[in-house]
Amino acid sequence: MDPFINEVLNLLLRFFHVITGIAWIGASFYFIWLDNSLENPPKWKADKGIRGDLWAIHGGGFYEVAKYRLAPPEMPKHLHWFKWEAYTTWITGFFLLSLMYYVGAEAYLIDKRVADLSQGQAIAIGLSVIIGGWFFYDLLCKSPLAKNGTLLGIVLFAGGTGLAYFLTQVFSARGAYIHMGAVIGTIMAGNVFRVIMPGQRALVDAVKAGGAPDPSWAEKAKLRSTHNTYTTLPLIFIMISNHYPITYNHAYNWAVLMAIVVITAAIRRYFVLRHTNKETPWILAGAGVATLALVVMIAPKSISVPAQAEAADVVASVNVNKVESVLQSRCAVCHSSSPTDDMFGTAPGGVMLDDIAQMKQWAPRIQARAVDSTDMPFMNKTGMTDDERVLVGEWIAAGAPES
Repeated sequence: MDPFINEVLNLLLRFFHVITGIAWIGASFYFIWLDNSLENPPKWKADKGIRGDLWAIHGGGFYEVAKYRLAPPEMPKHLHWFKWEAYTTWITGFFLLSLMYYVGAEAYLIDKRVADLSQGQAIAIGLSVIIGGWFFYDLLCKSPLAKNGTLLGIVLFAGGTGLAYFLTQVFSARGAYIHMGAVIGTIMAGNVFRVIMPGQRALVDAVKAGGAPDPSWAEKAKLRSTHNTYTTLPLIFIMISNHYPITYNHAYNWAVLMAIVVITAAIRRYFVLRHTNKETPWILAGAGVATLALVVMIAPKSISVPAQAEAADVVASVNVNKVESVLQSRCAVCHSSSPTDDMFGTAPGGVMLDDIAQMKQWAPRIQARAVDSTDMPFMNKTGMTDDERVLVGEWIAAGAPES
């Protein structure tokens, strides 16, 4: 595909995906907060079947929201359904995944250093994991395990850990992370499509027929909705993780991913409980401590910076011409005002390394992406060696001299 057309499609799909994702996650956050913030209604409202109500003020106006135990005595004329936010987020996400990681499998998904896959094999594995992940989760939720939330959570975490490890053994690190996100996103959308919406339709049909709604549908829908809210923060992290190779390029990237899943889910748990007036600062503090521990664990080994007295000697010993040659041959293929790589029509991220002055300007970025991690060159297409990374690191440690 033409690089310019690819970039335009990527931009449009990503923009649409982010917008609909904000709407979906925002609705999830709002309704979990609303459910947990409802107050006992006065008797005259309770007699009408109202379970709880809430007064709020926003945008210069007062709002009164009421929730029925199951359903109102008769169906209102206008009833808003929250579903298209979830569906369009999943659809745009799938198209974006297909464009980047399936059409561009050889660039983004397949890493020959991990597994020598063909494009067809990689796509088949990716789709199988996404579909299989939903059925695995759905079967567990329909099993007796669903009655024990803690045990269900343990089994799901164990399954997720196994999946994360498997993905990092067959795909590129970025591809593994994004497929874990695709599995989570499919589970969330599947919950809406297969459980939450059918449950709501059953409630509506019962009211229209003048019968008593089956409370089991509401219970199942509520369970899946709760699961969705705890996976929102892990999913958001995975959506932005491709910008941060310090996570996915770690030797134990699968463990790093699962640690982040636990930390972000715990943070969400804290806020859910807080909405019910249950203060659990130890959860937030524990998440903070775990985050710091994770940062320490994934911190790269720094190249030693010379003492001030020896700095001049070190600068003199750095072969600037050789550093420039390495960055030109290994990095400027893409990061140039006129990239020669067939994937990019413009320099990714606006980072251009056409001369030593630009290389000095971007030295911190080069340190993070090509020295501290091996994320760049992308998939190491240009074959940058460890010795060359050390050479560039020493140049940066010496102050990135231009001559």
